Amino acid sequence: MTTLLNSRAGRRQAMRRIQPRRSHAVPLILLSLAGAAAVLSLWWQNTPNVDGTAQWLTHAGRLSGLLGGYVLALVVLQMARVPALERRVGSDRVARWHALSGRYALCLIVAHVGLIIAGYAEQAGTGLVDQSVTVVMDYPDMIKAAVGTAMLVVIGLISAGMVRRRMPYEVWYYLHLFTYLAVFLTFWHQLATGAEFVGNKTAETAWYALYGTVTALVIWYRLLVPLRLNLRHRMRVEAVVPEAPGVVSVLIKGRKLHRLGAQAGQFFRWRFLAPGMRWGSHPYSLSAPPRPELLRITVKAVGGHSTGLASLEPGTRVWAEGPYGAMTAARRSRGKVLMIAGGAGITPIRALFETLPGKGSDLTLLYRARSVGDLALWNELKQIATERGARLLYAVNGPDGARPEITAERLGHLLPDIEDHDVYLCGPPGLAEHAYGALREAGVPDRRIHHESFEL
Repeated sequence: MTTLLNSRAGRRQAMRRIQPRRSHAVPLILLSLAGAAAVLSLWWQNTPNVDGTAQWLTHAGRLSGLLGGYVLALVVLQMARVPALERRVGSDRVARWHALSGRYALCLIVAHVGLIIAGYAEQAGTGLVDQSVTVVMDYPDMIKAAVGTAMLVVIGLISAGMVRRRMPYEVWYYLHLFTYLAVFLTFWHQLATGAEFVGNKTAETAWYALYGTVTALVIWYRLLVPLRLNLRHRMRVEAVVPEAPGVVSVLIKGRKLHRLGAQAGQFFRWRFLAPGMRWGSHPYSLSAPPRPELLRITVKAVGGHSTGLASLEPGTRVWAEGPYGAMTAARRSRGKVLMIAGGAGITPIRALFETLPGKGSDLTLLYRARSVGDLALWNELKQIATERGARLLYAVNGPDGARPEITAERLGHLLPDIEDHDVYLCGPPGLAEHAYGALREAGVPDRRIHHESFEL
């Protein structure tokens, strides 16, 4: 491992300790489970004694439909980019919740359709196909529900890993937006035909309130807040600066940008209104602390959109949404901090390196890259390390291409008290996974490893 080291002699003997914050995910998960319990209670109160195969199938279909409708509302809520979720829980965790909830919702909805059709067919003594036609054509709002359900199934299929990886992000993104239409189409039959809602004004009002609240949050945070932000701040490209092979910084100028409330470690979703780029919106982290009239992102060319940034012309209009992300100084719970960055992951880490409280050997940055030439922003990092007395190290491949592994033993040798550190980790999935395992093996608790992934 090749190492550059800037440090002050000695270590602090006394360090300020901050109590770890309670995870914001736990109360939200409990609240979601409480909602599911309320839905189960609604079904239980409206379900008499079950007798016979037809009733077992029908009532199981009703329950799966209720739970599917509830989880579907959560799926849309997780698409709303509510700051309380994005900034406190973390955008990557919310994205994982959204994907998991989507799979649950789709399974419940498919089970609902199959069980209801089977139950009605058993009761009427007809075939499944005939009963399906009868339900769709004769029951209130069922044609819309059938179209919406088919759309949800298609969206679920294109979101599956193997299909999603073969599809351009922009195509997947715009197809994914049809989820809103699908939910709208399936909503009405729930109230028109659901036994829990017919004649039960309290339950009907609660369901309207659930979906109405989610709809209001989507309209506010996905449409109105971004519109206000961009009309107010009027951002444009100021300059594009090469930083390393395949890496550029984009300087973005605007009005009163300090009022965005952005912090080091956060990111925006950026849309550059240039030919061939205006239809793509991608997340890029701030690579420097936000300033009143200037923001900066630093991006490595790994796809069509990121490659196109190098050709942006000064004056290009910029549409941004954010700030998002929870990997900020607020996550810190110890006086000592280790930062590990790899590849494009250096961008949020560089901003944190400049702004995190602490000096001297309390602050250590380890930068992993293929070669010295790939160490983007290295001169800036050296200057920050010198000014702050922080420790700056890098690990690059050897002349034969051998990769220096980040292991628990090496981390322990570098920082004998590593278990007393907070760790900020950002880099490619392989590096992040490997480094996380090494950190856990070295004794760093999970709650003090702060990582967000922005893989699309």
